[in-house]
Amino acid sequence: MKQISAIIDQLDVILSENFPDTAGLRQFSYVLVGQPETDMLEWLNAQSCYPKFYWQQRDEHEEVALCSSARTFGHLSAAQAFLQQYPQLTELRIWGLNAFHGADAMVAENIASEANTLFLPRIEISRRDNQYTLLCHLYSTDSLRDEARQMRIFLRSLVKSRPLPVLTAEVLQHQHLPTEPQWKQMIHTALTCIEQGQFDKVVLARKTTLTLRQPLNAAAFLAASRAVNHHCYHFMLAFTAQKAFLGSSPERLFLRESHALFTEALAGTVAGTIDNRKAQELGQWLLKDAKNQRENMLVVDDICQRLQGGTHSLDVTSAEILRLRKVQHLRRSIHAVLTYVDDADCLQRLQPTAAVAGLPRQAARDFIAQHEPFNRQWYAGSAGYISLARSEFAVALRSAAVNGSQLDLFAGAGIVAGSDAAQEWLEIENKAAGLRTLLDGNAQSVENDLSDENYAPAVRAG
Repeated sequence: MKQISAIIDQLDVILSENFPDTAGLRQFSYVLVGQPETDMLEWLNAQSCYPKFYWQQRDEHEEVALCSSARTFGHLSAAQAFLQQYPQLTELRIWGLNAFHGADAMVAENIASEANTLFLPRIEISRRDNQYTLLCHLYSTDSLRDEARQMRIFLRSLVKSRPLPVLTAEVLQHQHLPTEPQWKQMIHTALTCIEQGQFDKVVLARKTTLTLRQPLNAAAFLAASRAVNHHCYHFMLAFTAQKAFLGSSPERLFLRESHALFTEALAGTVAGTIDNRKAQELGQWLLKDAKNQRENMLVVDDICQRLQGGTHSLDVTSAEILRLRKVQHLRRSIHAVLTYVDDADCLQRLQPTAAVAGLPRQAARDFIAQHEPFNRQWYAGSAGYISLARSEFAVALRSAAVNGSQLDLFAGAGIVAGSDAAQEWLEIENKAAGLRTLLDGNAQSVENDLSDENYAPAVRAG
């Protein structure tokens, strides 16, 4: 990426100075002039340091590439406490993933070690609109002098960008968990519980494991998704050269700007199509369908109830259609004014929402823990960042876990009274297809059929 090598040379000179043999945090900031020569995801993929994190906001105004960690955090509250030690650095950001269970103050012992993966990066390259910035964070709990030496070694390991490899993936076999018969039985059990009044809604998920002929490059896979799955957050956390978690999610968990909080209810689904007339017909049906409207309003009511006590006011918009490549969703946006700024509290209140767990939340989660035959880990958790000034997380949907030549795809469906097991199976097939079809070698032809105009929110109620 243009100018990176020159900035690294400047940093090397600065880091060779005599830093104190004490704990501390130093931030070095550089503005990159002009348009970078290469894609940020390409630059990130070329680096051999881990962890590596990529994130693009769904309106594409903001994009980041991060590599190596100056400090890691096991919970958002710990990250928040760290930021509060540096009130002068209001834009200092901590990035990463919160697991599906990771918003809990108390987490089961067997999943606690992987509940959250949050870190302060050593190097952060960001784009906000057309302005590019490079940040370097030097942090140590005992000696900035020693850390400066290590940082110089690390900076010399950074290499120039190179094109992403061609996405090639031959699927040798696939396995659904649960299988379709198991899914139907699970839906039957859930509907019985709903009829008995144990809960109103539960969101059940499926993991599809694909065995590939050769290891999959996670960055190339995400780049293919980014090219065709518009109006989505795109994120990837690479733990090693073989292991990564990534996704292209349409749903915001929350955006906080000072005391203003923005969240949404994304629930209610119908199939998507590239035929604009047919898509509008399906969208109008979705806006009028009682079952999907009920599912969406359950999520709205739950979010509003959970935010009570921490907000001055709440406003909810009318329903609109969010049109994506493979599906269309009902969406209502929610704006609140917080009585106090506490991102860990926002996460606790909002994650998981009824759109990914159910309602009442604890009863639904108990059902998921008892009946889903796999651990969700980061699926249906959240991906993003916190800072003192602004924080934003996407719900980790339409996501996948890469482990060498094994690829796990995740998708879920909301089960309410009146749900049909066969229709819900078709819904998760459509959701998983947003990533699955990228392996078929026709992503470019799909991209040529799509445009931002075609895949923007298309229909609003009222």
